[in-house]
Amino acid sequence: MTEIGIIAVGGYNEMGRNMTAVRINEDIIIIDMGLRLDRVQIHEDVDIDRMHSLELIEMGAIPDDTIMNEVNGNVRAIVCTHGHLDHIGAISKLAHRYTAPIIATPYTTALIKHQIDSERKFGVKNNIVALKSGDTMEITKDISIEFVNAQHSIIDTVFLAIHTPSGSIIYACDFKLDRTPTIGEMPDFERLTKLGQEGVIALITESTNAGRNGKTPSEMIAHMMLKDVLLGTEESDVGMVVTTFASHIARMNSIVQFASEMGRIPVLLGRSMERYVGTAHQLGYINLPDTVEIYGHRRDIDGALKKIMEKGKDKYLPVVTGHQGEPGAVLSRIANGDTPFKIETGDRIIFSANVIPSPMTQANRYSLETKLKMRGARIYDDVHVSGHAYREDHWELLRMLKPEHVIPAHGTIHMHSEYIQMAEDAGYSLGDTLHLLRNGEELYIEEE
Repeated sequence: MTEIGIIAVGGYNEMGRNMTAVRINEDIIIIDMGLRLDRVQIHEDVDIDRMHSLELIEMGAIPDDTIMNEVNGNVRAIVCTHGHLDHIGAISKLAHRYTAPIIATPYTTALIKHQIDSERKFGVKNNIVALKSGDTMEITKDISIEFVNAQHSIIDTVFLAIHTPSGSIIYACDFKLDRTPTIGEMPDFERLTKLGQEGVIALITESTNAGRNGKTPSEMIAHMMLKDVLLGTEESDVGMVVTTFASHIARMNSIVQFASEMGRIPVLLGRSMERYVGTAHQLGYINLPDTVEIYGHRRDIDGALKKIMEKGKDKYLPVVTGHQGEPGAVLSRIANGDTPFKIETGDRIIFSANVIPSPMTQANRYSLETKLKMRGARIYDDVHVSGHAYREDHWELLRMLKPEHVIPAHGTIHMHSEYIQMAEDAGYSLGDTLHLLRNGEELYIEEE
């Protein structure tokens, strides 16, 4: 008899601060330790690196892992499935409480090390292990973990399979079923199907876009949309600024490629650009032309923007942070007139990113776009495709894995309810084989 517990630590009531614990008898594997960014942005001048974990828990910014004190068992591993902050942003605050290695893909481990290096309150001494997609690692004599290749809006994303004597538990937060990715391999459908045949006890899956019809468009679609906006114009000499997620390496790769085709020098501006793109380049995930310039510090950014104004906007393609209207980000400072770069009538601002659906970011973005338009900018909005599965992708994953139990995670109750409707269509029954969990709850499953 194997007793399995699925503990919803964070991310089950909201978007962000993802953390799940899976208990197999008395061995526990923690999956993800994330941050909820909007709870931090509400407070001005917050220096997360210097804050205590209990303060951040109280703010609702990181998972409340104090509930782990009531779980009977020993934590054997902390596993992170990709490098977004809502999945790794709390590692530097919480991981030191557990005598367990942190296991992630090579790019994700590099980002985790950056997080730990910038931490000022706690010393995280956990061993960090890089495991490639397709590899398996033994955790105890009865439990092993396997990374199965996935696609998402950050490179080196995986599905996690936890193998137990009674079958596997699959964690799929976050993913899209992209068959034509622009970087990396498509998801390992063959292995996912095989896992389904071998027996899946439970699937823990994101529900972010479960309410959107159809399937998520491929990253190749975003690549072509960007090409059309940047190259498909007769006004090729106007100022252009692109903003996107710095962590979206496939998108950054497309932008840099098109800059070269336009005969412009790509200039990447912002601390996160330096961290995410620089790390991807060092690890060989992205090839950057010699012309690329990257600046992370404010003085260097302003120097680069001054040079662009002096030498001519038509010679450069600035790629900047700040598409959500974050105060202090490069694009917000440009919109406020706080940099040497001046928006002139007809300049193009290309948002290769969606608006994160929270009232705060929506208000910030509205304010940002209004300021840019007042300065004469032409706005190109939503030149983007999502990194999250739509309803039919979820349906397809369910059909491949055939799990006995399904637990929607990573989302609000509205998102979970959309997923539940889809899963009921696939033959699952709420309260029996389909489970709605809230933060702090544990689901018990007994397997022969």
